[in-house]
This record gives sequence, structure tokens and C-alpha cells, in this order.
Amino acid sequence: MFASAVVYLGLIAAFVGGLCVLKPIRRLRIGTRRRAAIVGLAGVVIAGIGFVLPAPESHVARVETHLDEVAPAWQFSEIHTIRIAASPPRVFEAIKGVTADEIFLFRALTWIRRGGRSLPPGILNAGGGEPLIDVALRGGFVRLADDAPREMVIGAAVMVPPGMHGRLTPGVFQRTLPPGFALASMNFLVTPDGSNGSLVSTETRVFANSPTGRRRFAAYWRVIYPGSALIRRMWLRAIRQRATRT
Repeated sequence: MFASAVVYLGLIAAFVGGLCVLKPIRRLRIGTRRRAAIVGLAGVVIAGIGFVLPAPESHVARVETHLDEVAPAWQFSEIHTIRIAASPPRVFEAIKGVTADEIFLFRALTWIRRGGRSLPPGILNAGGGEPLIDVALRGGFVRLADDAPREMVIGAAVMVPPGMHGRLTPGVFQRTLPPGFALASMNFLVTPDGSNGSLVSTETRVFANSPTGRRRFAAYWRVIYPGSALIRRMWLRAIRQRATRT
């Protein structure tokens, strides 16, 4: 998250500097084109630093979830949590049933993420009326755990070395792979909150198994992170809305 913030700080500064080169804005204390050029250049440097910041590797200290089993090490992660006034079984059914149309801004953010390209049906090009988990499982993800009503884990290969082909299976997440792979695992974890409700979290972990792959994915991750985090939060809110619907 810190590296992503550095990247976007630099990009904003570069944009403002470039804009002020065309027309200096004194209210921003950028009253000359020379100063604007310095701001723009500084922004480029800051963004570059954000892109190349190291991505340290984390490890599970103690296996407590299925996600810990399939993704015990990672360099990139995000976790979001929400409290829902519904029982774990009802919440788990909502997790399985939520569609893309129920997630605020999902279509807009995934359209931006795929650069407006037309892609085959999948998580980045989901139909509106079908459960999003089902769309993901048909579009490149695999089911890694389905422990109702506690936890669901799905995974995908987000980077594959050139020339590598074959169908993704859950066993891939248990093997030592050739350099160049990056595997992503995402879970939904439901725990009772002690008052007839549920605490629901979703965590995403990505493990890149080579230094080159780690650097490449770091640049990608730091650009998409704000949109990815927003999707996860809106996804949890859609689950809450479905689970508490009478």
C-alpha cells in the first residue's frame, strides 16, 4: 500500500507539473514554466522510486485457515473486513450468490483495469446476472477450498512464463514451479461474532517465484491496488446487502 501511494503521488505531481508547463498556476505556487518542469520531473522520479521499491516476502507463522495452507508465502497482499448482521450460513450463501451487478462500480473499475479491451467472459468481463464466483471459476480461477460455512478460497495464475501452457489445477499451488510464475489466492472467511452475526474478511495474496517476476508484478500491483481495494470493499458490501435482505 505504501509503495502504491508513492507511485500515485509521483504520477499526480508529474501530471500537475506537465499541466503547469502549458499554463503556470500561481495558486499552486507554480508560477513559472521552469518551476513546473521541476515539479513534473520530481513527480516522474518519485513514481519511479515507487515502482522499484522492494516487495518483501511474508510467511505464515501458524496455519489457521485454508488460505494459509495454499498460500503460506507472499509478497503482495490486501485484506478487508466487514461485520454483517446475519448468520455464517446465510453469509456464505450470499458470498456464492453475489453478481457483478450487485457490486457498486465493479463494471467500471474492471473496464478500466482491462484497458477497455473486449475479453472472454471472466472476472474482468463478468455478466451481470450470474454469481461472480461462478464466472471467476469459468474464467481462469480454480477452487482451492470450499469449507462451508467458514471459508472459500479461489486462485489463479496471474503471471505465466512464455511458452508455458496447460490447464490450471489446484495441485499447481502445492508444487514447486519453474521461475516466472505468480500465483494469486483469494479467500472469503466467515466467523461468528458472538451476537448472531458474522465477521467477514476477504484476503488476497500473490506470490511471484522469481526476482524478475516479482519486479514486474510489483509495477502492475502498485498501479491497480487502489481499484482492487475498492472492488473488494464494494464486494463485501454487496455480500452484506444480499445476506441481510428479507
